Amino acid sequence: MSKITTAAEVDQERAELRSAGQPGPSVPAWDRASAAAESKRYGWPSRLRSYFIFDPLIWAYTLVLGVVSLACSVFDRNGRIQHSLARLWSWLIVKTIVSPVTVTGMEKVVGARPRVYAATHASALDIPILYVNLPFQFRIVFKSELLAYPFVGWHLRRSGQICINQQNPSASIGAIKSALRSLRSGMPLVIFPEGGRSPNGEILPFLPGAFFLAIKAQADIVPIALRITSSAVRWRCASASRFRLRD
Repeated sequence: MSKITTAAEVDQERAELRSAGQPGPSVPAWDRASAAAESKRYGWPSRLRSYFIFDPLIWAYTLVLGVVSLACSVFDRNGRIQHSLARLWSWLIVKTIVSPVTVTGMEKVVGARPRVYAATHASALDIPILYVNLPFQFRIVFKSELLAYPFVGWHLRRSGQICINQQNPSASIGAIKSALRSLRSGMPLVIFPEGGRSPNGEILPFLPGAFFLAIKAQADIVPIALRITSSAVRWRCASASRFRLRD
């Protein structure tokens, strides 16, 4: 029988390795020295540019396309038009902030089979980057706190995305069933298995939700690693065959 390693088990293994004087398991991490250098190089001029140019433009995109998305939700029952609007919103954001994106491994995501795309999460740019670079329809598994944001929350609720209540998992049973139906009908899912953004760039222990959905729906898991600095975004997609459950 397959075993899914939980966050508690990962922490226990790391503690045992430290007590034995051995280094912990290698975990991919951002280059923190490089990030610190970048933060020093971009000071108050960059902040002013964000506050007075980037932020107003992004809010304008969100307001206009959010209203259009709400109008389309009246007749767009499957969320496909709203996905296109979300992709346009993401494209505008990426072009506005002039952030270069490097994509590798895209040939490994081609195919008609439903898949669970498990992505690392370190920045608010993660979702726009995924929308721009994944060339097919998908639905996102998101935490219920995002519903509190105007327009963004309304779009998520009405476009067929999957809402998970992390504080009350039993309230998410219906959402989990909806996610399974989406996978079995051929709709790929994107999930952030860390359960939230990493505060320091290191990959957090994965929650079991992505693995549970993949096992129940008999779907492949494609891990996606997002590497982000203040001046560039590097987006890497790994092969599903390289992901293994521990026996």
